[in-house]
Amino acid sequence: MWVTLAFASAFILGCYETGKKHALTGNAVIPVLFLNTLVSSLLFVPFILLSRTTDWLDGTMLYVPQASAATHARVFLKAVIVLSSWISGYFAVKHLPLTITGPVKATQPVMTLVGAMMIFGERLNACQWTGVLLAALSLFLLSLSGKKEGIRFSHNIWIVYAALSTVLGAASGLYDKHLMASLDVMTVQVWFNVYQLFIMIFVLLLLWYPRRRQTTPWQWRWSIVVVSLSLAVADWIYFYALSFPGAMISVVSMIRRSNVLVTFIAGAMIFHEKNLKNKAIDLFLVLSGMIFLYLGTK
Repeated sequence: MWVTLAFASAFILGCYETGKKHALTGNAVIPVLFLNTLVSSLLFVPFILLSRTTDWLDGTMLYVPQASAATHARVFLKAVIVLSSWISGYFAVKHLPLTITGPVKATQPVMTLVGAMMIFGERLNACQWTGVLLAALSLFLLSLSGKKEGIRFSHNIWIVYAALSTVLGAASGLYDKHLMASLDVMTVQVWFNVYQLFIMIFVLLLLWYPRRRQTTPWQWRWSIVVVSLSLAVADWIYFYALSFPGAMISVVSMIRRSNVLVTFIAGAMIFHEKNLKNKAIDLFLVLSGMIFLYLGTK
């Protein structure tokens, strides 16, 4: 069941990445991200209120239980990690083609696996090492493909942002597995969205607003709402999948990264990106690496 949920989350996540590209192209990043966190928080706040003031949600998957101060601190840390990943990732998506950022982000399960080795003492078998090597080869070839579009991986700040987003995303995945071992799905999902909103209010008012005339102007787009809704659904399914006994974060993370298929198709058909033949080979290597990682965990 948790594997099926992971695939559903991956598809919706691909729609989220596509909508994000549309929302960010030629637009100011911080206001878009603020509105995303605002909409997501507004979606979940009613569940807090209903859980506190009525018995309508008692015994359902949407009930938000009371949480201790220590629990809130743990969820707040997750909000900081995720938001840091999103900020760097949003800037990368704005300035780079989806057919570049998608495969880079798809290497996140490799980092998650390495993190699992370091933190949880896991060891790689032959299949998993093959997956790691294929993912590394795909990144090297992707850098060669990027050069044809004037994107030099060693000198492009937005590639650094994409890499940072991927590393932080892997850290978030490992932390998610830790959290879901002891916390309720709705506790994590609801409160980390609320805390992200509070952090983004600070970022918006103190960091972006005073310099807004010196950066890209902000424009309203309906895709901003689509991004928020799709991410909320994808994340809820993801957390629910991790709550199943025996759910493996390395496998779930790998499956979620199959969303690169959706973003690659969108990059080709909607955004008419270039050099698709070479990038398709890179994508094939990434997905092959993910398959070997999956086989290595069975």
